[in-house]
Amino acid sequence: MKKILSLLAIGLALTPGLAAASWWNNDWKFRKELTFDLAATGADIPAGVGDTPVLLRLSTANFSYFGDTKPDGADLRVIGDDDKTPIKYHVEKYDATSQMAYIWVRLPKIAGSKQGKAYLYYGNADAASGGDVAGTYDADQVLALHFGGEGLPEDATGYHNNATASTATAVPASFAGGGISTGNGRSVKVGPSAALALAASKGYSATAWIKLDAAQPNAVVLAATDSAKSLVLGVNGTKPYAQTGTTTVNAAADLPVGEWHFIGVTASGGQLMLYVDGQEAGKGNAALADLNGVITIGADATGARPFAGEIDEVGVSKAPRSAEWIKALAKGGIDGTFIAYGADGQKESGGGSYFVTIAKNLTADGWFVIGLCFFMLICAIIVMVMKAVLLGSVEKANAAFRKVYAEAEDVTGIDNSSDSAFESSTLRELYDIGTTELYKRVPRHAPPGSRISEPMLEAIRASMDAAQARLQQKLSARMVLLTIAISGGPFLGLLGTVIGVMITFAAIAASGDVNVNAIAPGTAAALAATVAGLLVAIPCLFGYNWLNTRIKSVTTENRVFTDEVITRIAEQLS
Repeated sequence: MKKILSLLAIGLALTPGLAAASWWNNDWKFRKELTFDLAATGADIPAGVGDTPVLLRLSTANFSYFGDTKPDGADLRVIGDDDKTPIKYHVEKYDATSQMAYIWVRLPKIAGSKQGKAYLYYGNADAASGGDVAGTYDADQVLALHFGGEGLPEDATGYHNNATASTATAVPASFAGGGISTGNGRSVKVGPSAALALAASKGYSATAWIKLDAAQPNAVVLAATDSAKSLVLGVNGTKPYAQTGTTTVNAAADLPVGEWHFIGVTASGGQLMLYVDGQEAGKGNAALADLNGVITIGADATGARPFAGEIDEVGVSKAPRSAEWIKALAKGGIDGTFIAYGADGQKESGGGSYFVTIAKNLTADGWFVIGLCFFMLICAIIVMVMKAVLLGSVEKANAAFRKVYAEAEDVTGIDNSSDSAFESSTLRELYDIGTTELYKRVPRHAPPGSRISEPMLEAIRASMDAAQARLQQKLSARMVLLTIAISGGPFLGLLGTVIGVMITFAAIAASGDVNVNAIAPGTAAALAATVAGLLVAIPCLFGYNWLNTRIKSVTTENRVFTDEVITRIAEQLS
């Protein structure tokens, strides 16, 4: 019984349409799967990295559905791989007309794996903006400049360390959205600000994306300055360098002119680390100092040592960023090596299932046929379950009785045939009939040497054969319902489909609306009747063959047992 119920439960669980895929919010119609592949070529970022702001670049190459979003991308949402947890993000630029977008996402923690996932949801015309600019960065990030707006550059972190002065030239199409062009005395100043205080005891970091116009001597990309003390990140010739106090760390490799590259520096524990494109490019021991002054971008604090080129996405942290964090930040800004853009999914109508759409388009005759089919299926399931339970008890009882019969020395020597263990045994019933007929002809306490004639044996056999026939009828009772379901279910379904298609085309002819959207729902609904018929016939076919095989096995065992009883009677009394 338990096995039957388990099989039924598994079958129901696998029935199409009973379970819908997970979907964060039914108000959003579409989503795109995002994979943060830490083991991708060139990324080699160890597992465990998280909370890094990474850049999603949407274009026609990886996102073809700008028309399904709001014009400003306000309906975008980023949800974690559990399809429940919102992830902090903000939109730097969203242009549905030119089909280009830059979205910064706070990378979820990826622990114990080389791959993490998230979902980008979109397609809700009523949604308000869900971006959280400050929440995209952790508490250690004290400056993040996108350079994408008008006027003085604004800080994207919650500290609001906006630029206090700028002579740099705005570049509308830079590394990620807008950027700036510096050189010839053009620069950006931020501070002074208490939130920009960088403590030597805790360490600090600075990063930027740069594109050189030409080789240049000892140029400054970023300088954090406090009187005579400073932390400098720059380029000498075409080689990046980092400098603090008397310590200068130079990269060995040159940066190609006219290409975007990521440079960064971390200072902590008396050591200065230089990074280029996410990889360690040099390090050196240094005497670090507290820096409580001004951040200058594109030159030093006095305007000297200008950097000639473009600068974008400048960041300063009041903590030394790990090598993994730096790598993720660098690779997160390079499209194609870290973030994989998966296929777009669409929310199934009606709360998660196309079957709801089909149900809405079913006609009355379709519902009648489907209802009749499922009534047949329920009746057939009841028959199959009851028959399986009956056959199981018969087989178990027969096995027990056969063991007792085999151990008996005399054909009439079984005195416990009425034991409850044999209650369902067909062999016990045949044995009782055989011995009863025997005692009618040879009394139970007949004197020794009593004999039975051949006609008496044939009469006993005839009684046992008649009992076999009745037992077979009992075992096969109601099996005809399964054969009716097997043969009748598909024909009923086909009838419902034909009628449904006829009605659909008649309605189209009456309305004059001939298009796929008008035809498809009605046709799909009509085909649901055929599906219902097959859902009846297929399980009934399997169940009928399985049960019929077991019935034949029991019937064969009954026939063999009858021969054994007659043979033993003949041996002992004829």
